[in-house]
Amino acid sequence: MEEEIKAEFLKIGFTLDDEEEILKKCLTFCQNYSLEPSDLVSSWEVYYLNRILDAGDEDTKEVILGTPTDKSEKLHLDVYDSAHKTNGSIYSSGRISKLVTPFGKRSNKFVVKFNIDNLPTTETVNGIHNHENLEDDIIQRIRPHKSCSLVVHRSGPEPGCWFMYDRIEDRFNALENRIRKHAAALVASRLYEEPMDPSVASQRSIFAIGMICCDGEGHLNDKSILLQSSVEHSGGQHVRLELNKLSHFSVFPGQVVGIKGHNPSGHCLIASELVDSVPLSVAADMNLPRAKKQALDEEIQATNLSCAPTEITMVIAAGPFTTTDNLLFEPLTELLAYATKKCPQLLILLGPFIDSEHPQIKKGTVDLSFDEIFQMEVLRRVQDYLEYMGPDARVVTIPSVRDANHDFVFPQPAFDLDSLNNIHQITSLKNPGIFEADEVKIGCCTVDILKHLSGEEMSRHSMDGTPSDRLSRLASHILSQRSFYPLYPPAEGVPLDLSLAPEALHISSVPDLLILPSDIKYFVKVLSLGGTSEGEEQMKKCVCINPGRLAKGEGGGTFVELKYQGSSDKINASIVGI
Repeated sequence: MEEEIKAEFLKIGFTLDDEEEILKKCLTFCQNYSLEPSDLVSSWEVYYLNRILDAGDEDTKEVILGTPTDKSEKLHLDVYDSAHKTNGSIYSSGRISKLVTPFGKRSNKFVVKFNIDNLPTTETVNGIHNHENLEDDIIQRIRPHKSCSLVVHRSGPEPGCWFMYDRIEDRFNALENRIRKHAAALVASRLYEEPMDPSVASQRSIFAIGMICCDGEGHLNDKSILLQSSVEHSGGQHVRLELNKLSHFSVFPGQVVGIKGHNPSGHCLIASELVDSVPLSVAADMNLPRAKKQALDEEIQATNLSCAPTEITMVIAAGPFTTTDNLLFEPLTELLAYATKKCPQLLILLGPFIDSEHPQIKKGTVDLSFDEIFQMEVLRRVQDYLEYMGPDARVVTIPSVRDANHDFVFPQPAFDLDSLNNIHQITSLKNPGIFEADEVKIGCCTVDILKHLSGEEMSRHSMDGTPSDRLSRLASHILSQRSFYPLYPPAEGVPLDLSLAPEALHISSVPDLLILPSDIKYFVKVLSLGGTSEGEEQMKKCVCINPGRLAKGEGGGTFVELKYQGSSDKINASIVGI
């Protein structure tokens, strides 16, 4: 068998130093686990074999590596591919060497930093996931319990679309339509009267609907808040808005609100009540005829009575997927290895993948094109993961405006992955995107709207001692405004193009899960949204997830592992530090 083992290594370009000792270890390994020599060179088997061999080889050479830059090596040598699959590198001697990077030196791996547990679980011990007997995974391939069905809501720009052609008219129409839709929804709730022109002097109380604006280029303050109403009700005029009489509020530029108040002088609307959300039942039924709504309600009710709660498991991670000191994509490799052990039905990967802010990308010190790096370093690893896991595994990818290999526009088209072998197992979404996994509705947006809102929001807390959760409040703005990016003007660096699929940013109904990766601290929160329509209280809960960044600087970041059983009250969500 030693000759067979040697032949298998030679097939992939390995020439072995200390041949007798290594072959002896390989032979023992094959005998202990009843493996054939060919099993040693499959992608994931070599990865774990390398760990086992390195663990017992004190003389293994340790080096600190950067990113290889020889293009011909990267494109044509199987040795390079095998080295990356084994998380190692190949030198002229052909010897497998261990990477020693700051990320590789970390001591705490896969530590649960936060957990919401409404389900029984035995997967953690003292907050640390049990990773003993990793070598057993070589021969134990536990696949997902079942495949999940994916339905993508196709709204947004298509790959290859033209952008940067939006006009002032396009932006005006998009903002005007938002104001009109909110006005129609609030009036349809029968809780508010028809909106009036807020710029007209009136001693009596009126109800007006408009968009919050800032009188200047700075941040909102008590003296700079303006309310711009629609063309229909005020000719698009704006008026100064005073909120001093309100005990609590939270406003930001671009937010559409309803205001009850009076304008005695014609120059300032003094608010007595601020309405920042639309009743949920009205929001869901806005464009449905009565007969269709009744039929849909009956269908949903029958489905709920006949079907068991949907159960789905997923791992969610947001880029960057490599550390700033190299382009070896070690965090991505570790994440995929974790996923092979946990076997989620769905793996959600959110950009950036090839981060335009990475030092080596910004300096242009790589010889490969960005598309080649994406294909070789990201998609190849994902394909290896899918081949290992089998046909039931599913991967969803969402691009980012920070992806150097993709269109710099928002809304953003999906990646074009038609050339991949596992195309039926990889689903690429637009940014933002909405899809359903086993009837669980999931919304995703990789633009850091939470951070942008955090920098522009102006708020006042209630004085009655009610605690205020700022992160939940920021996330709730996305749902109450029914928009993935309600902030206007957009933050610096956001290439917002409102001429591309105006409905792409619209959230027609509250999703079950809302994934908003952000640079602010990771969280998993259950948001409760409610409204009143015709005297009946309507409530909807949504699980909002910020998985954090998989890589932070030269170290590891966080990702989320989630088990969802039909409702936000039955979830097991863990934020895991990689």
